[in-house]
Amino acid sequence: MSAYRCPVCDYVYDEAKGAAREGFPAGTPWGQIPDEWCCPDCGVREKIDFEPV
Repeated sequence: MSAYRCPVCDYVYDEAKGAAREGFPAGTPWGQIPDEWCCPDCGVREKIDFEPV
């Protein structure tokens, strides 16, 4: 499983953990996250801006 980091606030989306508060259960692959999804912590960056960790 992979993880992706927001370059602004360092929020990390970890596929193994998911993001329950965003409605993505553990095991949700990055490819299933909607393209228009924004960072839940800073709200500044969109999915396309996240960097693999």
